This record gives sequence, C-alpha cells and structure tokens, in this order.
Amino acid sequence: MDNVSSHKHFILDGFSELGALRPVLFIPFSIMFIVSLSANSLLLYIIISQRSLHSPMYILIACMACVDLSLPLFFVPHMLLSFLFDWRGISLIGCLVQMYFVHFLGAFQSTLLLWMALDRYFAICTPLYYRECMALPRFLKFVIPLVIRNVFVVLVVVTLAGRLPFCLRNVIDHCFCEHMALVELACGRTTINSLVGLTSVFLIPVVDFFLITTSYIVIFSSVLSSGKSGVKALHTCVTHIVVMAVTLTIVLTAFLSYRIRNGLPAAVRVFFSIMYLFFPSCFNPIIYGIRTTEIRQHILKTLTC
Repeated sequence: MDNVSSHKHFILDGFSELGALRPVLFIPFSIMFIVSLSANSLLLYIIISQRSLHSPMYILIACMACVDLSLPLFFVPHMLLSFLFDWRGISLIGCLVQMYFVHFLGAFQSTLLLWMALDRYFAICTPLYYRECMALPRFLKFVIPLVIRNVFVVLVVVTLAGRLPFCLRNVIDHCFCEHMALVELACGRTTINSLVGLTSVFLIPVVDFFLITTSYIVIFSSVLSSGKSGVKALHTCVTHIVVMAVTLTIVLTAFLSYRIRNGLPAAVRVFFSIMYLFFPSCFNPIIYGIRTTEIRQHILKTLTC
C-alpha cells in the first residue's frame, strides 16, 4: 500500500447520469444563486442601514443572512461552471478547504436558529430581563460554546478525511466536496470517518433541533399558562420548527444515504446534499425577512424609493 501513489487531483462528476442534459441544470441553480445573493444582500443592507432594526433579534437575522450569503459562494460558482463549461477538476487541498467552509457554514445555519430560539425564549418568558439576558457579555456565554463546538467538530471531520490515501479512483460523484463523497474513494479503512461524520450530524443539527424544540415547548407552555395573547409568538415558533424540521430531514436523508444500503439513485442523493445547503440560503430571507413586518416595511420603502 505504501508504494501506491495517492491522488491529489479529483473530478467532481455530480449528475453525470444526465449526460447531454447536464448543462440544463445551470438554469435552475443559477436562478437560485442569484435569488440567494440578491435577497440576502438586500436583507443585510436593510438591517445595517436602519437604526431601528439594531436590536438582538434583527442582528441575529442579519447574521443568518451573512451566513446564507457566504455559503453558496464556496461551492455554487464552481458547480455552475462545471455545468456550463465542464470544468470539473479540483485539487485535494482545494477540496478539503471547500469541504471545511461548506460544512462549517452549513452547521451555523442550525446554530443561528438555536440562538434565535433563545432570543424568543428570553423575550416571551422573561420579558422584564430581556435586555439583560441579551446583553452581549451575557449572550456570549451561549454563543462561544456553540462556536467552539462547530469549529472543533468540522475540523476533526475534515482533518481525518485529509489523512486518507486515495489510490483507487479520483472521480467524486458529487458537485462539491461533500465529506462522504470524498471518503468513499479512499483505499484504506473509512469506518472511523463514517462514524465521525455521522456523529457530527447528531452533535450539531440534531442537538440544535432538540434544544430549539425544547425551548419552544417551554414558550408554548408559558404563553398558554399566562393567558396572554401569544399568536405572533406561536406563529414565529411554529415557523422556526417547520423550517428546521424540513432542513433536518434533508440533512439526514443525504448523510444516511451514504451509509445505508438503498436503491436511491446517485443523482437524487447529490440533489439532497445540494439542497440541504442551498434551500435555507434561498428561503431564509423570505421566512425571516419579508414575513417580518418591520423588515418588510423597510424593504418596500427602499424599493419604491
């Protein structure tokens, strides 16, 4: 095994089953990319430019827009060029860098929803202490541990993948460097990589979903027991849970499809992997921006002027 050279250059070959129809994918994904960039840029501009929106809840929405704006930039342009000009090559270093930032920013999509759930919890369940709880020094106690968790977990996943020897094939059946799509090309044992990758899913999006759901159950109980009008609060909470549930379902489908024997076509598996990253970037600005009354009013005012 030591005498066998390890590949340092790979071919991203996602949706190769489509053959001559593969370039057609450029149209829907480019439209989604433009919508994502435009919507998130507009949302960021509105929140930054309007002092009335400089409250914790809107700052968290701005952070989400920043993540949703950055994430597609690390894989969509290369994917679109691959569809249009058949540019499929990527180096091992480039692949690992792309993998780290894609999974790191993807992890923050669920983590930001958790921070937003904490914001709603403090606002509804402890309104008198809301400003104190959401003051930066105190709120950092909730931010720093989750940031460290995301950095460490993703770094371990990518580091272990980079240490594998790739001496069998160098064709990745994917449109970006997804962790298991690269790992399955290795010629050594990959049990640890598969286990660590699956563990990362449960440590980040699954744990976040559990904490978000728990916080909203407490919010529902507080609203119902107090008898106060909580229609707006409950509406926001239900929206968060639905978005998180849909995203988590797509994530688990994409990750488990590499580990469980199934008849899922490769193109469907690749599509799910792309959508669990791309779906939130396109629809979060609508869900958390346009559907928020204050932001919607400023957007309409900006666009009409």
